[in-house]
Formats: sequence, structure tokens, C-alpha cells
Amino acid sequence: MARTFDRRQVVFGVGAGLMFSPMAAALPVQSWKSVAPSEVGFATDLGEKLEAGINSGLLRELHSVLVVRSGNLVLERYYEGSDESWGDPLGHVVFDKWTLHDLRSVTKSVVAILYGIALDRNLVPPPEAPLLGQFLEYADLAADEQRAALTIQHVLTMTLGTEWNEQTPYTNPANSELMMERAADRYRFVLDRPMVDKPGQRWTYNGGCSALLGLLIARGSGQTLADFAVENLFAPLGISEFEWAQGRDGVHSAASGLRLRPRDLARIGALVLRQGLWNDRRIVSQAWLLESFRPAIATGDGLDYGRQWFLGRDRAPAFDAAQRWIAGFGNGGQRLWIMPSADLCTVITAGRYNKRDAWISPMRVWREIVLANLETL
Repeated sequence: MARTFDRRQVVFGVGAGLMFSPMAAALPVQSWKSVAPSEVGFATDLGEKLEAGINSGLLRELHSVLVVRSGNLVLERYYEGSDESWGDPLGHVVFDKWTLHDLRSVTKSVVAILYGIALDRNLVPPPEAPLLGQFLEYADLAADEQRAALTIQHVLTMTLGTEWNEQTPYTNPANSELMMERAADRYRFVLDRPMVDKPGQRWTYNGGCSALLGLLIARGSGQTLADFAVENLFAPLGISEFEWAQGRDGVHSAASGLRLRPRDLARIGALVLRQGLWNDRRIVSQAWLLESFRPAIATGDGLDYGRQWFLGRDRAPAFDAAQRWIAGFGNGGQRLWIMPSADLCTVITAGRYNKRDAWISPMRVWREIVLANLETL
């Protein structure tokens, strides 16, 4: 599969039971301020415990770990190791705060924010709108009564009920996302998969859903997905450099193609914590975010799924009860974890692409390093 990248260096002149910290919306973010962990409720030796985990071999192939609380950078560590860019080897990379990194499927969660921004501007159909009504070029598909019942909400929550297989490695040609990228018409490929469940009944991980969202944003705005992101999300947040991989048809991959600096991914986490506000400017509506984080369907592995976001709960010494978190997950160990009640955001990048155990090290960082050392709310 041919891969191209939209490389930009842009210079700018400038809920569902989900509880947010009362300080979150009030704190502006101009640039990250580094503070000692103890200043914002963490154990003083937070960084030392992370390094001990790495040195012991329990935390493997990490490329970066950032912890942000209440607008403050509590922990920022970069490492080195083998890396890729959308499957293409980059060799051995020494990472620092300027290094772009694949987000892989965390891209989906960013696209969900972009869809909310587009909806706020009446550029895209609302979640209740019929899906095939947006694709009149595929009118033959609407003849299937079950398929005709599909809505945008089914796309947002990955509950289309169609056959889709991303359980095989992304190096395997049988992987449905790779098949989509190779298809003559990626959107017909997604919409024409055989129906195997009633829409809304079961969650199936499906990068094709994100591709449909990206197309609707591009059609509604009259811009490429990347250009819409620059104007409406990246520029307002001060994100000045990114890459967005494109397929052989020139379409930006809404499922897995975005590359950002870890600090800039943390800015997106901070935007969520501030309920869509950034330095007193409304970027995306609070209502969209709250609905995005409302559990829509169980994933079958102990988590819930909202609108392109994973949802779960975890405990920490500072909590009387498990607290809800929101997350974007990406192949190889890419993570954006957000815990609104603690005004906490954690970014992890890693290099265990296509490894079945890639989830272990990020989960250990989140639970055994970050949350286990959060001592006060």
C-alpha cells in the first residue's frame, strides 16, 4: 500500500455521571508549566518509580510518558527505541519533546472531537441521521431493510452490525482496515460489509467507522480532514506541527494516520478536561463531549465505549471509590488517558506495534505508576 504524509509546520499568530474537577474549566493553558509531583498531589518519587519499572523490565518499549494535572506538567520522560510511521520503519529513534509520534487509533478519538466541532457548525449530520441517507451514491445498499436502519450514531459507537475483522495483525492482508485501504472505493467497502448483527446490538472494533466520519467532515466543510483540523482544533490549541498519513487515494486516514508530539496530544486531553474550552475560547461544545463519554455499548472486555472513546473505571489511594476515565487507545501502546474528577491526563507512546501484549506496559504505567501514586484529590 502506498503511503504519503501530509507534513505541516504551521505557524499561528496566536455526561453520563462523568464528574469534572471544579478547577478544570477555570485554568487557562498557554504553555506547560513543570512542577514537582508533590505540588499537585502525587508522591514525591513518582519519576523514580517509573524508572524502576523500566529498569526492572516490567515496562517495555516505552517512548514517552507525560503526566499533566491541573494544567501542570508533573512528569515528562522520553526514551529511545525502534519506531515506525504508519507501518514504515524509522529505525532507532531518540525521542524528545519535539519528536512526532504515531497515535495510531488514538486518531479516532481526535476525529470524534473534529466531528463534534463540525456538528456545532451544522456541517455534518447529527447522530440520529440515517447513515445511508448521506451516501446517495450507494442507493442500492439502502434496499436492505436492516442496513437502511443504520444511523450516524451506529458509526460513532462502532455498532454497525457488519462483518469487520481487525483482530488479525495490521501486517496481515486479511485485516479489514488494510482491505479498506486497498479497496477501489473505501467507503463502499465499509458500507457494503455483510450484516451479521442487528445495528446497535454489539460492538465491533471498526476503523471503517472512523473513515466514514472523516469523509463526512471533509464533505461538509469543503476541506480535507487535515485542513479542517488545522483551522478548528490544532491552530486554536497551538499545535504547530503534525503529520497525517494518506492512503494511495490521497485520503487522510481517520482511523490511524495522525502523528503528534506527546505534549500536543496532552493539549487535546486538557481540552477535554476543560470541557471544550481553551483559554476562554469555545473549541467544541460541552454537550458533544458529555454525550461522547456516555457509555453506549460494552466492549466485552470490561470496558464501555462511547463515541470513538473507550470508557472505564480505576481506583487510586486518593479515591473513596473507583473513578471514571476516558481514553484513546492505539496500536503499539499509544494512550491518552483522561480522568476528569482528578483533572488528570496521561500520555504514553510506545513501540510494541502489532504485539498482542502491547497493552500491558501502558496499563501498568497508568495504574501502578500514575494512579497508585496519586495521593490527594
